[in-house]
Order: sequence, then C-alpha cells, then structure tokens
Amino acid sequence: MSNPLSRRLRTTLFYALRTAFRLTPMPQGTRDRLRERFLDTKGHWVPEGPKGQAPTGDLPRRPYVRSDERAIGYVPYEKGELPDPLPATLVAFYLPQFHTIPENDAWWGKGFTEWRNVTRALPQFEGHYQPKLPGDLGFYDLRNVEVMHEQARLAREYGISAFCFYFYWFGGKTLLETPLRNWLNDKTIDLKFCLCWANEKWTRTWDGRGDEILIDQQHSPDDDIAFIAHVAEYMRDPRYLQVDGKPVLVVYRPGVMADMASTSKRWRSWCSANGIGDIHLSYVQSFEKPDPKDIGADSAIEFPPNAFSASPVSQSQRLLNSSYNGSVLDWRDVAGQAAAKERYPLIPCVNPSWDNEARRPGKGRTYLHASPQAYRDWLASTIAEPLAGIDSHSLVFINAWNEWAEGAVLEPSAYYGHAWLDATRGALQRSKSGKKTAKPVNPLPCAVVHAWHPELLPEILALLRESGLPWRIIITTAPEREVSVRAILQRMDRNDIEVVVLENRGRDILPFLKLAHRLEREGCDVVLKLHTKKSTHRRDGDAWRKDLIEKLASPRSASVLHAAFLSDDTLGLVAPAGHLLPLSFYWGANEANVVHLATRMGLPTPAPDSETFAAGSMFWVRLRALRPLLDANLGDQDFEREEGQVDGTFAHAIERMFAFASRGAGLRVITSAELCGSEGDDGGAEYAFARKG
Repeated sequence: MSNPLSRRLRTTLFYALRTAFRLTPMPQGTRDRLRERFLDTKGHWVPEGPKGQAPTGDLPRRPYVRSDERAIGYVPYEKGELPDPLPATLVAFYLPQFHTIPENDAWWGKGFTEWRNVTRALPQFEGHYQPKLPGDLGFYDLRNVEVMHEQARLAREYGISAFCFYFYWFGGKTLLETPLRNWLNDKTIDLKFCLCWANEKWTRTWDGRGDEILIDQQHSPDDDIAFIAHVAEYMRDPRYLQVDGKPVLVVYRPGVMADMASTSKRWRSWCSANGIGDIHLSYVQSFEKPDPKDIGADSAIEFPPNAFSASPVSQSQRLLNSSYNGSVLDWRDVAGQAAAKERYPLIPCVNPSWDNEARRPGKGRTYLHASPQAYRDWLASTIAEPLAGIDSHSLVFINAWNEWAEGAVLEPSAYYGHAWLDATRGALQRSKSGKKTAKPVNPLPCAVVHAWHPELLPEILALLRESGLPWRIIITTAPEREVSVRAILQRMDRNDIEVVVLENRGRDILPFLKLAHRLEREGCDVVLKLHTKKSTHRRDGDAWRKDLIEKLASPRSASVLHAAFLSDDTLGLVAPAGHLLPLSFYWGANEANVVHLATRMGLPTPAPDSETFAAGSMFWVRLRALRPLLDANLGDQDFEREEGQVDGTFAHAIERMFAFASRGAGLRVITSAELCGSEGDDGGAEYAFARKG
C-alpha cells in the first residue's frame, strides 16, 4: 500500500499534467489516443473522489432482511397501446454474457456468467440499491433460445424496435457468440438487431483498461477482412437493422484501431464486392469523440453516462462500508445535460440508470437519483428533439437492455418490476408523431382517502359529495379493514369508488406514495390527500381531523382550491390554513430521518426554522410537485413495522417532506387561507394541536 506522501505527489502531478494536456493544441484524435493510453497504463494515478460519511456504529437506518423487495414504484406487467407509427426507432444495447463459456471458466472460475457478478454486490451506503436482481425472466441462460423469444416479445410490446448486440471478435476467435447464432438461426424471433463490435482487449479490470490482459485484439488489414466476412452473415439476415437500406455496423472504440479510416475503406470495399452493398458505419462515444468522417464512419452514437459530466455526491452519503472507495455521482446531471449540437450526424442515446458496483465491489461508480419517471421524461424529450439525425430516421439508442452488473437495465427486475419498460412505452406515447406532448392529463380532481378507521368514511365522503366537484375517489386500507370498508361503501351505494388494499405499514403515507406513483403514470394531475385521522392519543383528535378536512374539502373551499390548481401551473401544494408549521416542530425525533430523506431526494438538508410542513398530512397537491420524493426510489422496507408509534418514524419524516419536495421541484407551497380569504387562522398563534418539541 502506498504511503500518503506518494499519493499526494501523484495527485499533484496528475493535476499538473492534466492542465498541461488541456492547454496543448493537438488534433482531437491524438488527444483521445493519448488520454486512453494514459488511463490504460496509469489509471491508478487518477485521484480518488470525495469520501462519504464514515459509519457511526449505529445500526443501518433500515434492516437489510432481503434483496428482492419491491420499490414503492413497482410496476407489474401490463398490456398497453403504442403509437402507430412509432415516433422513433429505439435500439437497446444488449449484453450476451449470460451463459458459460470455457474461457470464462478458466479466467473467473467454473460456471461463471455475469450473474455471478450481479449477485455478489452489496449496498455500500444508506439507500444504495444493491444487489440488482432480475424479475420475471429470472437468472436466465442465453443458450436457451426461449429466453430470447421472451426478451424479443417484451421489447416489442414496450416499444423497443431492435437490439444492438455486443459482438466479441479477437483476431479470428469469437466469444459469447452462441446467443447470436441461436438468434440468427431461429427466424421466428421477430425483432430487428444489429452488431456492435466490442473491439477492445479483455482485462481483469472489466473496462478494457489495465495491463493484466486475458485476451488481446489483433487489429490488422487481414483481420479487418476476416472480421467483415464473418459478420456479413448477420448483415444478410432480413431482420438486420438498416438505415436507408444500409446495414448498421457499430464499433465500440475506434481509437484502439491502428487506422480506423483505412479499416472503414476495407469494410466498404469488401461489402460492395460481396453483395452486402454500402453499410452505415457508426461508432460509440464512450471514450472518444472524433468527427465520424475523419475515421470513415457515417455517424456517432452518444453513450451516457460515459463522456458525460456529473456532480459528485459521495460526501453526503452515510457509508455502510468504511473501506468504500467508489464514486457516487448525480444521474440527473447526465439526463439534464444539454446535448452537443455537432456538425456531424450524432445519434442520441439515453440511459435508465448506472451502477457498476457488482463489477467493482467497494470501488464502483454509482449514479444516484435515476428513476423510471425521469428516464421517461428524458427519452420523451430526446425523441421529440433529436440530435443531428440520420436523414429522416429517428434512431435513439438506449444503454442498455440487460447490463445487470452495470445497473443499466430495461428488463423486469425484482425491485422495479416492469417500471423501466413502462417508462419506455410512456415516452413513446408522450412523443407521438415526433412532437413532445404530455400524456393527456385528467382534469378531474382525485381524492385519495386512507381508511384505518372505516367508521369515519361516511363523514368524509359526505363532505366530498357536498363540495360539488366531480371526484374520482380512491380509498386505501389495510387487509384487516377491507371488509368493513366495502360494507360501508355498499350501504352508501358507492360502487364508483375504488378500494386498494395494502399492508398496514407506513400509516397513510406509504399507501399514498404508492397511489401517487400509479396516478402520475396514468396522467393524473391534482390530488387531495385525506385520511381517517383520530389521533387517539389526544383528546382533541376529532377536532383536529375536522378542522383539517373542512379547510380542504368543504363546499366553500374545495372548488376554489381546485380552480387555483387549474389556473396556476406554479402551484404545488396547498396546506389547510393554520396547519403549515415550521419543520422544527417535533424536530428532535425526526431530524435524522429528515436529513436522510433529503439525501435520498438529492436536495440540500432543510433548515428546520425556515422550512415548513403540512401538519396532519392532509393537503392538495400537484403530483409533479412530489417528483423529488417519488424519484427517491423508496421501498416498503424503509418503513418501520406498525407498533403504535406516535412520532419519529420514517412516515413522520416523509410527512415533513411533502412541502419540501414541492419547493425542490420549483413549485409554490401556500395555505388554503391565501386562496379562500380569511378562512381560519393562518399561523402566528401557538398551534392548537401540538407543541413545539
């Protein structure tokens, strides 16, 4: 292990060399080659990023009981409609390393596949979602062609038009080609495909860098011809992806070729002479960004998160492993980064998420704050506003279909279900005819009522009816209350009300978050959140409930508040008058959870004396205002088991973060009094239903 002084010297020298390198004029191709040569041989010189917060000795904030739990935003398989025609051709990169080969047996141990990497991953800091486990498709073996049939079916149903298979060729030897051969030979697999030559050496570092080479490349003029002759069989398949009648061939790292421009000429000449015709040659901007014409290519393909900048957020993470040396970055910077408007054809690419902790235990690169909803919005924007495209074709690549060990996956997972695929279909639906159009928003107000005390439902439902608004009403309740709830609705002849039964966990908060995820996907805009609050530990519990509900749902307030949301798009959350309190109320029991939640949401730690929250957790809200909270990737296991807790639980912390999330989303938080006139006390006096503590 190197001493601290040598590490400091290396760090100083690294920054000095980097500054000189950036100031030295040179062609972009030369710059790319020198950078890659340095990283191949001196990658250990790159300074380590900021560290997370050391473990305190306390137990983790949530129990790590099992790794196949479901996220709050879990989406089951659902049939759905796709636009016809599709507004874009979506092409997902596809990894074939999910079957055994003799070489991997020798290098990594008998029976090795990518699944071994996937299952060994562990969470390194609080909120770190690892390991990432497969869902409906299971730990599949790609030698089984039925698996690929199912993958193709899912891809088609959710709007993926083609797979781009990584192809491994090493001087005449191919690895991991069995799945591709099976695909080629089974003409009933109905999905387009193309090849991306992963033309780098294989090393033990899993990223093509380093000196311990497992199998090297043999780039040469003869190898160029042998390669193109081998892949020509794939390009002749009628399912092979084409642009203007030209088969698409992708090169992963043109910079490692001896002379990519000469290689391109050889390939084109051979294809022209052997019945393929002209090809559309593209390259991946994973490590370098030359102008395609300078290397004989037709286009380039973006490859996020590689070559995209992102802010480090390691320092705000509470570590579970004190030896963790990985880097934690903000995925939102990648998704929100302005795409380069290059003078050459540049095919856009989006990325659902990224975390290669499985491949580099304790040293991985994790991008936080990725979510299916944010990925959907990024993809929709990309489809609507493509980069310098390829003629009239709207090609968009996705990184990736099944990079499980890199955390870049569209396939169903144990945690998210089909959420990433659903988001893909949702992006296509929102981008019909190449124009970015939001999914039709249902203008009807939706009331979500949590019923732990069913006997109070008639009181609440009567008030909603008296308000005169055309409500869509959804009631959430626990299994042990379901019979009572349905009996009450039957007596009231309210068969128009949906009942959702969920585990008695997280009080009214967890059920509401689950419904909010679903309603946001459905295009719902504004929701009124209510619950059958009794507060049996207080003598004024009934008065507290009635005051909250009447200020939100009474005939004199409900229509005014709903109209305000329809007319003011900046309005995020409306709290009942007199119940918008400083965050410092009951701060001691909730501080740690609130700070943790802010980190999970990717927002600064709130100031308890200046931030406010809606006490009693009843309010009107625009679902877009809750995106920071909905995108925090919370799961059921984050919430404690119900044991009659009065304060200090994760649910109590989230109650304090609804208004904070709205402000974080750039939307306003006000009280009902500001819209309905002098209705009730709007602060200033001591809060009648709790004391500051």
